[in-house]
Amino acid sequence: MSNDIGWELYRTFLSVLATGSLSGAARARGITQPTVGRHISALESAFRQVLFTRSQTGLLPTEAALALRPYAETMQSTAAALERAATGQGTGVTGTVRISASEVIGVEVLPPMLAQLRRAHPALKIELVPTNRVQDLLHREADIAVRMTPPKQDQLIARHVGDVQLGLHAHADYLREHGTPAVPADLAGHALIGFDEETPFVRVARKALPAWNHDAFSLRTDSDLAQLALIRAGCGIGVCQVALARRGGGLTRVLANQWSFQLPTWVTMHEGLRASPRCKAAFDALVQCLQAHIQTPNSSLSST
Repeated sequence: MSNDIGWELYRTFLSVLATGSLSGAARARGITQPTVGRHISALESAFRQVLFTRSQTGLLPTEAALALRPYAETMQSTAAALERAATGQGTGVTGTVRISASEVIGVEVLPPMLAQLRRAHPALKIELVPTNRVQDLLHREADIAVRMTPPKQDQLIARHVGDVQLGLHAHADYLREHGTPAVPADLAGHALIGFDEETPFVRVARKALPAWNHDAFSLRTDSDLAQLALIRAGCGIGVCQVALARRGGGLTRVLANQWSFQLPTWVTMHEGLRASPRCKAAFDALVQCLQAHIQTPNSSLSST
């Protein structure tokens, strides 16, 4: 096998995996379809393996392609991190920093902080990745991550910013129409908003609140953002961050004394980025933002 396989071929390989066709990969890469075909043929020749087979729905990856995928994705993350590091060289806070956070934190909490950070450092570019998947900081999928579990790798710098409190909430319009549950057993008479797939969170929550289970959910979605939107629309009772409900918008906490859940929250980054001005500025801003979010005063919260 040749040891001189260029990175461009792996980029094309990942694009074909993502799009399922040569034409789609060509559009994504900004190259011609014949060039995509030559790249895949070159990889297949180098590995002496068929990577894709044709079907009515497009190109299907073989077992060999699926086995190569995580390694190619690691190369892609490393190449992107190298580019971010190169653009951030020099004095001052400049270059690109990639931040990963959960969907709700990324969409509902971080944008005002990021606007303030950009005002303070106009030369700083930010890549925000709202995802509930834990991104691998060791493989540089992100520079900094907001995590709801403590990091276990020694190579990571971590700062515990507090515990995000979760509670059951509903819109005031829903409660006016359907009443407010006084005890957990009352939830049986309400529209509950929850997950479709079983998750570790649902299993833990069910231990403390047996009524919170898949069969009881009238509305199911695995998107935290969709659940929040359903609660705000008055569709039923669901789990929401207490700090978000305190912002207003008509949300009321229910059964506050009977059910509460704490999510320990950490800001983490690779120790190799400790000396990076761009990463330090973003890391410090994230810590301050999340501490303020978690410690929002109780005065504006309605609870029952």
